[in-house]
Amino acid sequence: MKMKKLQEKDLKYIWHPCSQMKDYEEFLPIVIERGMGVFLQDVNKKLYLDAVSSWWVNLFGHSNIRINDALYRQANSLEHTIFANFTHKPAIELCKRIVNITPDRLDKVFFGDNGSSAVEIALKLSFQYHKQIGKDKKYKFVKISDSYHGETIVALSVGDMDLYSKIYEPILLETVKVEGPDCYRCKFNKKRSTCNAECFKYMEEKISEIHEEVTAIIIELIVQCAAGMKIYSPNYLVKLRQICDKYDINLIADEIAVGFGRTGKMFACEHANISPDIMCLSKGLTAGYMPLSLVLMGNKIYDAFYDDYSTMKAFLHSHSYSGNALGCSVAIETLNIFEDEDILNKNKYKSEYLRSRVTSILKDIPQIGEYRQIGMIGAIELVKDKNTKEPFESELRVGDNIYKIALEKGVLLRCLGNILYFMPPYVISEKEIDFMVNVAKESIIEYFKEK
Repeated sequence: MKMKKLQEKDLKYIWHPCSQMKDYEEFLPIVIERGMGVFLQDVNKKLYLDAVSSWWVNLFGHSNIRINDALYRQANSLEHTIFANFTHKPAIELCKRIVNITPDRLDKVFFGDNGSSAVEIALKLSFQYHKQIGKDKKYKFVKISDSYHGETIVALSVGDMDLYSKIYEPILLETVKVEGPDCYRCKFNKKRSTCNAECFKYMEEKISEIHEEVTAIIIELIVQCAAGMKIYSPNYLVKLRQICDKYDINLIADEIAVGFGRTGKMFACEHANISPDIMCLSKGLTAGYMPLSLVLMGNKIYDAFYDDYSTMKAFLHSHSYSGNALGCSVAIETLNIFEDEDILNKNKYKSEYLRSRVTSILKDIPQIGEYRQIGMIGAIELVKDKNTKEPFESELRVGDNIYKIALEKGVLLRCLGNILYFMPPYVISEKEIDFMVNVAKESIIEYFKEK
């Protein structure tokens, strides 16, 4: 009864994200009361293993004591202050540490509120940079197919997910799309583990034609998450770095979803041993606690904005909550946990354990076309035919129906179309991994048996 009353109030007032609200008539919102480690608990005391880290943000479990304490301490001294002409110790410490652990070329930090705002900042920086060094022709942004960089208008413009952007095409920026990697359905019949990124030919051909007009190429590093956790070869990024250097194009690394250990490295660009010109960070930055994003760039870009005010070269971009002290303190504690608890090394074992369990438990299900994994990201691609790799029709909502079955069994296992994925908090145990994978198996089998 308590659940039902709260659900009624919710639907009376709330419009939920990424949802067709009519679905909520039959599939009511689950009212969560508390979080404990990898579990969420609803008002009826039912537990759900958070296999997707609450949209990829939670690193160290819900209600983490260390982060709780850091947030409490900061709230009792300073919650927020205007960040223009003011600063504070948490912001200074956070930026110093972030610059120290990110790759070369990244010397300065600009604050945003979330991933989409970080992408907007990065794009504006690149355009204004080239304009201020006298390269007025450089105004175009290049993206790859199936990319996703956020939900604001400019972020949608550099994405290629029709589900989110097609309706807005008349008001989007004109950008250049290049066919990107598709390793599961590779046109060159290569394997992502051994290829030389032959698919880069499409980028090379396009950039050689229009390089004088290109200010930046933006890309998700190693994994195209919203596209279905599509993992591609680091060699693609090596070649991308080279062509950007050749033609004075800014390489914008969208590490919003894949940074902070998700791919097994602290930052995904480390797989290719490259440094971007601009890097966007968010999500795991605050371990799921506070909205915060960072945009990093090199002194080369920073210096193009450094001049007398009368020249109007300043980057006049701001957010009310820029440099929020609470978010900065949580981010600092996030970095502390990485160091104190040797998270990246511990995740190597957990990653291999997850891979072995999925391989063993799910191996005989005929609808699984591929299981792909890197670090603590794993994805199950469901297909109608393993040989042809033919996907299920989107209107069947195969992944969505399996997600609903898994919820009943106690696992929050969201889908991306026909792809089910695992992206759990790093504190997950072997027993909890077993439970998560077994529920995935049971849910897949149950759905197709019913059909």
